[in-house]
Amino acid sequence: MPINAKNLSVCVFCGSRFGTEPAYKQSAVDLGTGLAERNMRLVYGAGDVGLMGAVATAAQKAGGETFGVIPEHLLNWEVGKRDLSAFVVTETMHERKKVMFKNSDAIVVLPGGAGSLDEFFEVLTWAQLKLHAKPIILVNVDGYWDPLLALVDHSVDKGFADASLKQLFVVDDTVEAVLDRLAPSDT
Repeated sequence: MPINAKNLSVCVFCGSRFGTEPAYKQSAVDLGTGLAERNMRLVYGAGDVGLMGAVATAAQKAGGETFGVIPEHLLNWEVGKRDLSAFVVTETMHERKKVMFKNSDAIVVLPGGAGSLDEFFEVLTWAQLKLHAKPIILVNVDGYWDPLLALVDHSVDKGFADASLKQLFVVDDTVEAVLDRLAPSDT
């Protein structure tokens, strides 16, 4: 699924916490830096905490464009990062996801909790319903998403989803593989 295009807008769903493993934060830093270095715009939840804050700060430090979207009720909780290239405040979580999705060309999911799972399954469901064909990429840092992948297999095995569901997203183990998939480097 290489896109082979520069100047993409990439929606990143990820945790508002750092998680227990240093590799999670490092993957967020590497992704933010890599997006900026390859002239891709970061679209994300506008938080300045956890992996969200790490990916945005890294993109900014590398000179990248950042587009953040946050619902009004999370401005204080997720510490809305107001120094972004674009900062949008929405009324609801649903509107937040819609604005992020509409302003992106691809979706990348780093480790995260219930919010990241909600975001992943919403864009996956939309793809299943043929409402979009944007790439959806899970970054399986240190096997973080293995239980999710087992659950998807389980839902297929038990007849609640068609096997084609697994073709609607890809899994990469490293940020570098994700970046190469989105926009292969010239080197």
